[in-house]
Amino acid sequence: MMIALMDSGIGLLAAAAAVRRLRPDADIVLSSDPEGMPWGPRTPEDLTLRALDVARAAAALAPDALIVACNTASVHSLPTLRAELEPGIPVIGTVPAIKPAAAARGKVAIWATPATTGSPYQRGLIREFATGVEVTEVPCPGLADAVQWADEDAVRRTVAAAAALTPPDVTDLVLGCTHYELVEEPIRAALRTRTGGALPVFHGSADAVAAQALRRLGLAAAPDAAPTGGLTVLLSGRTSELPAEALGYAEGRLLGAAAPVRG
Repeated sequence: MMIALMDSGIGLLAAAAAVRRLRPDADIVLSSDPEGMPWGPRTPEDLTLRALDVARAAAALAPDALIVACNTASVHSLPTLRAELEPGIPVIGTVPAIKPAAAARGKVAIWATPATTGSPYQRGLIREFATGVEVTEVPCPGLADAVQWADEDAVRRTVAAAAALTPPDVTDLVLGCTHYELVEEPIRAALRTRTGGALPVFHGSADAVAAQALRRLGLAAAPDAAPTGGLTVLLSGRTSELPAEALGYAEGRLLGAAAPVRG
């Protein structure tokens, strides 16, 4: 079994690590686009062309499923990716976890890239799942880039800026960009300062997306399976190794240690 994941950069690490934990026997393909990132400032048309290139590079290895581990690409490019690859390769998009966040009927904040914040797609999810709930959309310019390059100072600055825009009484926080799930601890620290100690419930997408990929393949989780799954890394279509920045995060180290990188 082979599961591929795609993103502009290392935001796919969180979902890939979730796949690894659920199925240590699965081969994993990581396809990203360091030459074209960031995708957020691109037009939807340009972003979709980049996403297609990244998806095609992964599809050339004939994976059993492809996870679009990028909220922005899912917002703008998912229909095009599905039209090209399905039904041969199931394509699983990444949806901001607005539905579970709103279920508690508290006060919700959604941290996302400027391209996703305020988009018709995100506003549609809010209307569908959070009607009657107080929702604050928080744009986080620069945060995905800071995470991508493992720039701790930039992470602190951009997280602090987003925290300042977050209501201090928020009860649920949606991490609406896959990169953000890699820096939950700095986000918690900034919000703890903002709220005086109380923390909202965090809602990411990595675990749900990994589980959905298995469901689409008719497979059950098998976390105790032998860790025989390999790892293939594609950077702008070329076979490579895990970027050094990826190894700065626990999720990247998990992927790198679980199996040798396969060229």
